[in-house]
Amino acid sequence: MDNIFLIRHTTPAVAKGICYGQTDLDVTESFTEEAEVIRGHLPSGITAVYSSPLQRCSRLARHLFPDHTPILLDQLMEVHCGEWEMRSWDELPKEEVDPWMADFVQVRIPGGESYLDLHQRVTQCWETIRGTMTANAGGAGAGDVAGSGGDVAIVAHGGVIRSILSGITGTQLIDSFKVFSLHYGCVIRMFWQEGTPQYEILYNQAPTEREQHKPSSFYAKQ
Repeated sequence: MDNIFLIRHTTPAVAKGICYGQTDLDVTESFTEEAEVIRGHLPSGITAVYSSPLQRCSRLARHLFPDHTPILLDQLMEVHCGEWEMRSWDELPKEEVDPWMADFVQVRIPGGESYLDLHQRVTQCWETIRGTMTANAGGAGAGDVAGSGGDVAIVAHGGVIRSILSGITGTQLIDSFKVFSLHYGCVIRMFWQEGTPQYEILYNQAPTEREQHKPSSFYAKQ
């Protein structure tokens, strides 16, 4: 099987400390500069491009691969933050946040998803993409979604990429944020050796300011 390149979107245009998941955020003015750095870590000859439909991903997919029409899949969207979308983390009700903080894998955000919900839909999508690659490499018919084999790119979100890496490495979801520290614009190459999935981080530059995806009190304890 050929390579799959996992690409996280560039810096979103949102204030630090705001909770967001499936909100369709724009990107910052540094988009072009960030995208060109990402391009430098990608090969030529990508045969199919999959992307979250949210513009912070789809815009990057179109910029990086202008010769392709990205296949937009809802299953590749970030976790749905429900009633918390675009609210300050520090202003969310404690009685809602505390149970989620204690078990964000199983506990659903009010009106939204749990991390397990995300993992289940992402895993289904991942298996479909892998199956399509395998079929196309074997000369499947024209009804398949992607092209005729070759390297594939997936442009998605931090939670989605961590979910994929957790699945292929056997990492517990609860540990995935510690094990996989993935920054905006990271590029990861997935490949197979004797049928066993492997990954290589090609680019993962830490930002000057740390991302915030939990109440600030959580970071103060670290």
